[in-house]
Amino acid sequence: MLELLRLFTQIALLRRGPQDIPASPVLLGLTVLGYFAVNALVSLVLPPIPGAWLPQLGVEMLFMLAWYALLLRVAKRPERFLQTATAMFGYQLVLSPLLIASSWLIQRFPQDSVWLFPVLIIALVLAVWLIAAGGHVLKAALELTLAASVGLFILQIVAGQLALFVLFTPPTS
Repeated sequence: MLELLRLFTQIALLRRGPQDIPASPVLLGLTVLGYFAVNALVSLVLPPIPGAWLPQLGVEMLFMLAWYALLLRVAKRPERFLQTATAMFGYQLVLSPLLIASSWLIQRFPQDSVWLFPVLIIALVLAVWLIAAGGHVLKAALELTLAASVGLFILQIVAGQLALFVLFTPPTS
């Protein structure tokens, strides 16, 4: 287990890629479960932010699985799904606590706080890191340029956020 976390950390640091992960449905399932557990634990430890985070996390995870299954099928590389999806969930499992904590801090500091700017900078660095690592994984999986891979990863983020918005924003009347 510790070796697997090291591998996911190496992927997050852009030193390894999805090709270094065994193609195993069990490993993908365990990684998705670990991603869920880490996100749920961090969300439970921090004081609550308004919203239904648990169903949103479930939708986010299902969306990611569907997105990569479809993307790899369209790219005619469906055999790479297990490794790619495992890598995506795995490196995000490593970065999730930092991302959730920075998001929580941004919402907690008032706009006139001296701490808001450094927290925003940290959140921006984490977002760029998340995108760079996602692009790195997709570049290896799809054999595209880094720019195209980063673009596809950003498209996944935007499409996923749009899906969450549509599903979880109450209608206004």
